[in-house]
Amino acid sequence: MWSKLTQVQDFLMDLSVLIKPANVIDILIVAFVVYKIIGWISDTQAEQVAKGVVILLLSTQLSEWFGLHTVNFLLRNLMTVGFIALIIVFQPELRRALEHIGRTSFFKTKWMENVTETKKTIDEIVEALKMMSDEKTGALIVLEKDTGLEDIISTGTKLDAAISSEILMNIFTPNTPLHDGAVVIRIAENKLKAASCLLPLTENKNVSKTLGTRHRAAMGMSENSDAIILIVSEESGVISYANTGKLYRYLDANSLKEFLIEEFISREEKTIKIKFWGTQNDEKTKQDE
Repeated sequence: MWSKLTQVQDFLMDLSVLIKPANVIDILIVAFVVYKIIGWISDTQAEQVAKGVVILLLSTQLSEWFGLHTVNFLLRNLMTVGFIALIIVFQPELRRALEHIGRTSFFKTKWMENVTETKKTIDEIVEALKMMSDEKTGALIVLEKDTGLEDIISTGTKLDAAISSEILMNIFTPNTPLHDGAVVIRIAENKLKAASCLLPLTENKNVSKTLGTRHRAAMGMSENSDAIILIVSEESGVISYANTGKLYRYLDANSLKEFLIEEFISREEKTIKIKFWGTQNDEKTKQDE
């Protein structure tokens, strides 16, 4: 028994020599990157392409193991040329991934300067959506977060107006000049930046055919930015929102308000508190020195 314990101890000692902390960190970083990439491409066209790439890689390796030299030669050359093709095919996903990296806390520059005004803005938006839902008036509202939407704003009519439920109701009233397209609201400034804006349609082929152009445009916009897009169905009056390429439906005024407060106030307050606490600690350290 003692000999077995000694063998186990020796094995663990050898393992500790072979596996260094740097190796563990290296593996964890690679695992995290792979996990994030899978999350970014899931439920997109790139997911199927990625499966095809994995099959090609396995086929290339198997052809080498079994000595299929001609097949291996063809597959290796195909992979070399295919690398350039993959960059073109994955262009939307690569752009989304880079935008996601750019939206990390290290690069954030927009902060909520007036929480009271932001709460008032949310109240006005929710009130407008509730009234439009009751009247079955179609609406499409983009709430800008960290990703700038100047390219979307430039497709519509610039307003730079104060936000109120009345102006939102007036914009989306049928047969008015600005009722087609989306409204873009910059929550950081509490301003209605533009109306009648054009949004990109979703690239997701698995979207239900029962969804109309508004819902497809909302999902497309959320696939290309971190914006939250609010929708009121003209047919049913159902309130929905799109976020990170996903659609959430059948909201009431209370649940929508809670969600928007969580997204635009609570999270920002937590981030600011962390930054403030860090600053206070730095100042205290300097004083102690």
